[in-house]
Amino acid sequence: MIVIDSASPVPPFEQLRAQLAQQIQDRALAVGARLPTIRRLAADLGLAVNTVGRAYRELEEAGLIETRGPAGSFVSAAGEKGRERASRAAAEYAAVIASIGLDANEALRIVQAALHRRIAVSPGTPEANET
Repeated sequence: MIVIDSASPVPPFEQLRAQLAQQIQDRALAVGARLPTIRRLAADLGLAVNTVGRAYRELEEAGLIETRGPAGSFVSAAGEKGRERASRAAAEYAAVIASIGLDANEALRIVQAALHRRIAVSPGTPEANET
């Protein structure tokens, strides 16, 4: 179930994108599952069609969903590749942390801060690209 918090500082498209991505990663939405049409989901959630469209585009760019023309949008098998990519990035980060002698708790705080910034700032803005 998708819930959009209109009082949240996180833009609605990002709330939707994040919740769908989480459901895909948790396998609550299985590979091959058909997503609602953009218009239907927008109507169901009380959002603008462009808002849902942006969330779908970002999910597609991330490889989590694929659009098959008039057939609709589906959960992509490439989502598993995203999980593998994240795992490789984590291993690389852990190697950097070990090489500079940073404490594991501090390393985790750095990651948490980066994730919170990513969620709080709209993707595509300069702030979202800072590290």
